[in-house]
Amino acid sequence: MEHRLSKRVPGKLSLLVYKRGMPVATGQVRNASRRGVFVSTDYDDVKLNQTLELELCYPEKTEKQLRRLKAHVIRKSPDGLGLDFDGADNDALGISKLLNWLASHHATMTYDASPKYRVH
Repeated sequence: MEHRLSKRVPGKLSLLVYKRGMPVATGQVRNASRRGVFVSTDYDDVKLNQTLELELCYPEKTEKQLRRLKAHVIRKSPDGLGLDFDGADNDALGISKLLNWLASHHATMTYDASPKYRVH
């Protein structure tokens, strides 16, 4: 049985993955908690404990449509990356916004498989 310190919220939200300040991949949040996030991506040019930035793109036309969060790589799998927010310089408001958005949109949205971002 898995033991987690905080509840995971499932959902889907498109994002860009940044490494050393440069966009390197696209991905999609699959689930998140106050402690971390699992990102579905085929990008694997990362090492464990490496810091990445995630630029989340909320589809609503709000003042803060794009928001970046920092996270450390704690797991790599063929399906994507497990990332930890702890120890990264993040605002709690950004993480709360992600969790609230996922919780309120998970059951009500139809998801488009085409990526919203393209990395050139």
